[in-house]
Amino acid sequence: MQTILGAGGVIGTELAKALVDYTDKVRLVARNPKTVVGNEELFPADLMDAQACSKAVEGSEVVYLTVGLNYHLPTWQKMWPQIMMNVIEACAEHQAKLVFFDNIYAYHPECMNNITEEARKDPQSGKGKVRNAILQKLWKAHNEGRIIATVARAADFYGPNAGAVSVINEGVLKPLKAGKAANWFGSTNFKHSFTYTADAGKATAILGNSDKSWGEEWHLPTAKNPLTGKEYIEQLAALTGTKPKTMVAGKTIMSIMGLFMPIMKEFKEMLYQYDRDYIFNSDKFEATFDFQVTPYSEGLKSIV
Repeated sequence: MQTILGAGGVIGTELAKALVDYTDKVRLVARNPKTVVGNEELFPADLMDAQACSKAVEGSEVVYLTVGLNYHLPTWQKMWPQIMMNVIEACAEHQAKLVFFDNIYAYHPECMNNITEEARKDPQSGKGKVRNAILQKLWKAHNEGRIIATVARAADFYGPNAGAVSVINEGVLKPLKAGKAANWFGSTNFKHSFTYTADAGKATAILGNSDKSWGEEWHLPTAKNPLTGKEYIEQLAALTGTKPKTMVAGKTIMSIMGLFMPIMKEFKEMLYQYDRDYIFNSDKFEATFDFQVTPYSEGLKSIV
């Protein structure tokens, strides 16, 4: 049995599709789980409840933690430590291996121009500090021999059905198709890596089913030579037959928007990802596993 905790999100969904190549026993755990390929076991559970979390993990050989919480710092501060603790305890109790799907928030902003697994973890944002703290909990449990774990880390997402979690899908493509200006942050002049969601799901499944992966952090395969914000907007405008109109939100505009759009207030501390090159390096994964990364040209066409 392989179990996805937080199965309702875009990565959990892509992972469920990918796991059919490895097992016919997949359990989807969420508050209201829904089938993806049709033969999964659906297991409703609240991962904040330690007992429910333990039952959700019971019988599993591999567990994938792909939870996505509301983009709200107090929610992260309250829920992430409890969820991670419950998942670690459940995996230790039932001797299940744990794959944690992570983001780049724990890295120091100065590392954005070449983000490798060895980049300095010294987050300057509140959300980054939460992510770094739970990451340390995971590695502490692994190093103590209580669990066997690995980390699958992605850049920002884009891809079919990525929806509201993607700047490319939600902020650029959606308004362009509606004849409105594409939205970007900071400056459109910097390069910005995006991980294709289907690639992320397939690669996470590889990590959960390889003896090579455990005890290490892995950057999931992400296309090289990322475009600038301006280039993403221009290419998507060309693909949709629209004009590349653009609205760029800097700190001042985001502060004003944050007064009536909570998500903008929450995102302001992450603006450092858009005021410099953001280049995600997945050389380690690509050198270890045979994987064909989706190039941006194909990925952008697919979301259109």
